Amino acid sequence: MTFSIVGRCDKTGQLGIAISSSSIAVGARCPWVRAGVGAVATQNVTLPALGSQILDQLQQARLDPAAALERALAANEWSEYRQVTVIDAQGRTAFFSGREALGTYHAVAGNQCVAAGNMLAGIHVIEAMIPAFENATGALADRLLAAMHAAMAAGGEAGPVHSAALKIAGEMSWPLVDLRVDWADDDPIGKLDTLWQAYRLQMQDYVTRALNPTAAPSYGVPGDE
Repeated sequence: MTFSIVGRCDKTGQLGIAISSSSIAVGARCPWVRAGVGAVATQNVTLPALGSQILDQLQQARLDPAAALERALAANEWSEYRQVTVIDAQGRTAFFSGREALGTYHAVAGNQCVAAGNMLAGIHVIEAMIPAFENATGALADRLLAAMHAAMAAGGEAGPVHSAALKIAGEMSWPLVDLRVDWADDDPIGKLDTLWQAYRLQMQDYVTRALNPTAAPSYGVPGDE
């Protein structure tokens, strides 16, 4: 049903998530990032509220990821149906898969990353994601997507994948990257990668527009002068 990876870039401090699912619009419910705080993927029979609750525990209560995850799960019903991964701004990680997680499920922590999934073709799908992330080069988005491609090459989900999302926090309070393929009949991860390749060329321009409109570049569209 879902597989994902949360990760941190040790060079930039960026935090991010790449995720895919057989369900529609996975990016609307499952990935959560907060600049300078952490990233959370809440999946399986997901409770979206866990994302912000865990990030609050990391930021306000200054808990480590394991303690923040435990406290959030304890405060909510039906925890055994949840699968959650967490990384904080220091690269520390935690994960949880409840007994009621669907199908074949698995989670693995690596160097400043955690991968997890359910309804998998096999546990090797998740195990393929960690070295793909750790050995990839480039921006955090490139490394997260490399892990997703590795998962698909290893068999992906037991059924078809239909949606995918990429969300990354940089230095600003809003996401630096927030890209989604809400539904595709085939290869949503490939379509997400294509979106990223187009967006990366303009990404910094949108930061500039926000911080200093007088320095904003023009793209030649009506009204954009």
